[in-house]
Amino acid sequence: MKRFKTISGEELINKELAEIPFVVKDLIPIGLTLLAGSAKVGKSWLALWLAVQIAKGEEVWGYESVKYTTLYLAYEDNEIRIQNRLLDICDDAPKNVYFCTEVSKLGGDLEARIDSFILEHRDTKLIIIDTLQTIRNVTESNYSNDYSDLTLLKNIADRYKIAIILIHHFRKQKDGDVFNQITGSTGLQGAVDNMFTLSSSKRGERMATLNCIGRDIEQREIELERNEDNVWIKQSDSYSESSVLEDNFVKAIEKFMSDRTSYCGTPTELSSLLSEISDGKFSNRVISKYMKKLSKELEKRLIMGDCRRSNGKRIVELVKISVDSDAKTGVSEYPSLSALS
Repeated sequence: MKRFKTISGEELINKELAEIPFVVKDLIPIGLTLLAGSAKVGKSWLALWLAVQIAKGEEVWGYESVKYTTLYLAYEDNEIRIQNRLLDICDDAPKNVYFCTEVSKLGGDLEARIDSFILEHRDTKLIIIDTLQTIRNVTESNYSNDYSDLTLLKNIADRYKIAIILIHHFRKQKDGDVFNQITGSTGLQGAVDNMFTLSSSKRGERMATLNCIGRDIEQREIELERNEDNVWIKQSDSYSESSVLEDNFVKAIEKFMSDRTSYCGTPTELSSLLSEISDGKFSNRVISKYMKKLSKELEKRLIMGDCRRSNGKRIVELVKISVDSDAKTGVSEYPSLSALS
């Protein structure tokens, strides 16, 4: 008899799982991202700059990136246009950012060429396709066609654990929800992991808003201004508010553990204790979430934390790390939280 392979909620919430990998921390995770906007708003300039920044391993608006090989499929451009744009946005293009203007089609040889490129450049983490329309064979945009086409790209991103940014256009009709301006059916939105929209109040304006929403990122609005070199510069970022909350939590835990070697109690008890020493108020659910999400930040401050169920109730464990560094290997030994149980 065939059965579903299931996992209980209790098992899942306590299971140690690897974090979602990001190409740009907190902004661009692995998976398929749709970047849409109106014509000539500056999508390609933005995508080109992202490809160069990640190839260099440099920050993107304050978000950390790691140096990876990047591939830009510039199917609406030619080499001279790309060269001119590169000369605008950087002094010297890195050798690990690659470009191709020869169009390949989905369901044709595009997938095979991506496979070959990744096999030749194993550290590839970002592929930008400019634009969706240039790689499609179908002329009718309906839910089935849109979902099927983008699923092909998502499968590649998932298989190789890379980020694919697919550039697309807005329809002419305005809408109160900027994501509803994306050309095509809701099949596009259903197939992708993340959606970015770049929009301005009028064509040619150098101010624009990047709206970001996705399965593995916090929803945010980033206000941008395009400078004289056609680089989009961040003016403000709504995500900073949630970052402040996370930073406050880490600081509160650090302060709480300053005169302790260990702690074991419920999230409710810890919430009450933190409120006495911190300006922030952290609910039970926030504590449980942050203990998992911010564990590496706590480790940087020599604190190990865990949140699990014990005897039918949720328990938070904290312990100060005593680092015994081996002078030869530099390896540090961390104590086990099980000793607190």
